[in-house]
Amino acid sequence: MTNHWIDIKNSDVIFIIGSNAAENHPASFRWILDAMQNRGAKLIVVDPRFTKSASMASLYAPLRPGTDLAFLGGIMNYALQKDLIQKEYVVEYTNAAYLVNPAFKFNDGLFSGYDAGKRSYGDRATWTYQVDDKKVPRQDKSLKDPQCVYQLMKKHYSRYTPEMVERVTGCPKETFLKVAEIYTSTHKPNRVATIMYAMGITQHTVGTQNVRALAMLQLLMGNMGVAGGGINALRGESNVQGSTDHALLFHILPGYLPAPDVKSHPTFEAYNNTAPKTEDPMSINWWSHRPKYLVSQLKAFYGDAATKENNFCYDWLPKKSKGVPFIVLFEDMLKGVMKGAFFMGTNPIVGGPNANRNALAMEKLDWLVAADLWETDSSIFWKRPGANPTQIKTEVFLLPAAASMEKEGSVSNSGRWAQWRYKAVNPPGVAKTDLDIMDLLFRELRELYKKEGGKFPDPILKANWNYIEHGEHEASPHLVAKEINGYTWADKKQVKNFVDLKDDGSTACGNWLYSGSYPGKNLMARRGTKDASNKIGMFPEWSWCWPLNRRIIYNRAAVNRKGEPWDDTRWVVKWTGSKWKGDIVDGGPTAGPEAKNPFIMNNEGVGRLFGAGKVLTDGPFTEHYEPMESPTTNLFNSQKVNPASAILNEVAGQFGNAGQYPYIATSYRVVEHWQAGAMTRNLPWLNELVPDMFCEISTSLAAAKGIKNGDRVRIYNARGNIRAYALVTERMQPLMVNGKPVEMIGMIWHFGPGCAATGDACNQLTPSIGDANTMIPEFKAFLADIRKEA
Repeated sequence: MTNHWIDIKNSDVIFIIGSNAAENHPASFRWILDAMQNRGAKLIVVDPRFTKSASMASLYAPLRPGTDLAFLGGIMNYALQKDLIQKEYVVEYTNAAYLVNPAFKFNDGLFSGYDAGKRSYGDRATWTYQVDDKKVPRQDKSLKDPQCVYQLMKKHYSRYTPEMVERVTGCPKETFLKVAEIYTSTHKPNRVATIMYAMGITQHTVGTQNVRALAMLQLLMGNMGVAGGGINALRGESNVQGSTDHALLFHILPGYLPAPDVKSHPTFEAYNNTAPKTEDPMSINWWSHRPKYLVSQLKAFYGDAATKENNFCYDWLPKKSKGVPFIVLFEDMLKGVMKGAFFMGTNPIVGGPNANRNALAMEKLDWLVAADLWETDSSIFWKRPGANPTQIKTEVFLLPAAASMEKEGSVSNSGRWAQWRYKAVNPPGVAKTDLDIMDLLFRELRELYKKEGGKFPDPILKANWNYIEHGEHEASPHLVAKEINGYTWADKKQVKNFVDLKDDGSTACGNWLYSGSYPGKNLMARRGTKDASNKIGMFPEWSWCWPLNRRIIYNRAAVNRKGEPWDDTRWVVKWTGSKWKGDIVDGGPTAGPEAKNPFIMNNEGVGRLFGAGKVLTDGPFTEHYEPMESPTTNLFNSQKVNPASAILNEVAGQFGNAGQYPYIATSYRVVEHWQAGAMTRNLPWLNELVPDMFCEISTSLAAAKGIKNGDRVRIYNARGNIRAYALVTERMQPLMVNGKPVEMIGMIWHFGPGCAATGDACNQLTPSIGDANTMIPEFKAFLADIRKEA
């Protein structure tokens, strides 16, 4: 989130798309209702279903799963054609005025540089700017040059007419126009919209571009960096933000440093050369500091062994030879490449796509360690229906783990607030915290290496690993937090924040983003209830927020070039002429608004309406493509699926078509159950509320199939078939897509074959295909059929 939960109360328009916040993120809805009641804010909800969030909306708009880009592209076209943009903001703080390489082209769904054989855009050499003799991008601030981003964008989105939006998404034209009218009313400086999204936006083959489209809209409106604005991702668990920040995903190191790649980063020098560069004096280009953050992290990893002479042990870091997202990971497992696995708080035969295939992959493991509160569906995968335990070689170890209230440490919420929580009770029996499990495991491995040796022992034997405080027997979360904050190596004094980090080995820091969270005193444990002087709900002394306790990021964009807030009634920062006032300003306190651009993490220093260079793999503008499985053809171009999405050969035969499976299927959560269900399907009082797997269908589909409310049904497609109870409801409605009615099947995904309450897993039906940039699976749009069970 660029902003935070409380800040939602400052919005005039709340635009929820790809999220059922009322049910899945109820804390957010407190502030939505506050804005509606006290500011008269309008709530727009765009969703395939009439959800609990939709029931509270000022305006609800339906759309077909997988067509968000058509809908959002339509709003962009509406804004550009009617000149409903914050012109001064767009000219000064985005790349709208930048001139694009004349060789850049777009034709029939493909951008220039596409290699059909590789399904890739290669070097993306034409997705660049024209530059002057100082290598600074050329601009036309009148926005009239046909090669400026603004004109190219206007041309690109001119195809996204209200009529086309209706044909593709199924949203009635009149409803779409009302959404566009309400949302674009915030192009005025005294009106602001926030956009709230979740997995309904990301879990598609165009998931990254969906998020980009939201950012582009907010840039056009001037809604980034301001109170009540921003792009606000709703995290599905209390610490998903923290786990992402600390490199849960395969492609990053802690603090969003790129994970080293065999081809791109074979050496320390090559890695540091990838830090973005700019010749533009207006750009702060914060990522130019990447070498400081990498060296300090290596020092935290390897301590005294990391020296300038050995490039701070950079060679010890594993280098990936390919991307290993979830789908690829389990394909490698199925091939026998992986011998063992740790599942800590994860349940992949319920939560992963193509779940039957995941279960088969797990049968290839020699061993599996599952750390969880209870037995999960995955920890007893060999007991699942249809499995033959005598034919499964996998040895399974179950480690009892502590629940959240049974351990101390920090959690980072969606709004980037790192909040320290304390242990309420000790874990039962021999259950241990995740930290203690990992610490014991590492220390035992190190002892084995000392006694028995092994291949490449140095990273284990020389690791800077000591998290046991004097007199204690468990690893201390405080010592981990102090290392994450960073310290000077020579005297072990905590650094104030990441500004103190060096690239010479004199500082150690586990994650530069969190540097400043524990500079001596644990700032994450603060509980001050005094608001800041601008009285907009920032509460700067409650917990600590990355980076540097900045509550709204890109806040330099909250003022014009004179330093005057766009809206003085809810200002975030102000420039007094010599210093900044308000929130911790982005990019350092010394440079004034006329001297530096606000989007400090982009090397241009401005927001990208055009994604120049290698930022994205699938296009510098967004473009609608159909999901891998779709009931219709692509009306915008002749490309079916995202042409840069990765289709693995191993699963290429596991996709169906509308002739076989005529209905759109999608998946979602309910408030009574939690994610893959292990934490809630073992609780009798929640199982009484939702005891079994169910699906939702419309009254018209039910009538056509002879299904009554409460009937047992079977849902099936190219990957599997499951049983569920049918919930026949008006909340699901057929949509008119390209002149034909299209029905949907909505399924919850919390159930599986294990735990106290069992049911078939929805994800037995979801496909093994993902987004072109991240490979997040396409859980939200696929095809299926349904019939009543005899």
